[in-house]
Amino acid sequence: LRGSDPNGALYWMARMLEGGEDPLLLFRRAIAMAAEDIGLADPQALPLAVAAREAYRQLGAPEGYLPLAEMTIYLATAPKSNSVVLALGAALELARETPAEPVPVHLRNAPTQLMKELGYGAAYQYPHDFPGHFTAQAYLPEMLLGRALYTPGELGYEKKVAERLAWWRKQSEE
Repeated sequence: LRGSDPNGALYWMARMLEGGEDPLLLFRRAIAMAAEDIGLADPQALPLAVAAREAYRQLGAPEGYLPLAEMTIYLATAPKSNSVVLALGAALELARETPAEPVPVHLRNAPTQLMKELGYGAAYQYPHDFPGHFTAQAYLPEMLLGRALYTPGELGYEKKVAERLAWWRKQSEE
């Protein structure tokens, strides 16, 4: 699947089935690969893999091998991106390095009068109240402003994500 060769992917899938491997193991690995190796380049890969597994559970063998084969071909031919893996790793590392950074005051909930008096949530800008449903406010702790954890890939859906992020950056600068 990772190498984008549907013929190779189908062959090894069939070899594993013929060798007695539990098809649910194949689905488990494919679901992981849909999230890890395809990610947001094709956000339909993960739901398709999960749906194929559920179809197999409903149908059983041999009819259930059809959704397995369909999923295998889809995942093998999908655009690939590991940007989610990289972003998650970066976020976890940053969280370990900065475990006590405070939540920005404007993002804090104010369920008590004291919290309201301290300004919790007072400067929050509801994005839907702004053109394009976007407002340039900080969502990271002050010490981490400007840190980028996610960098979209260049294929598939991530091209659109990159365009959207660029537009938001431009709006923030204006």
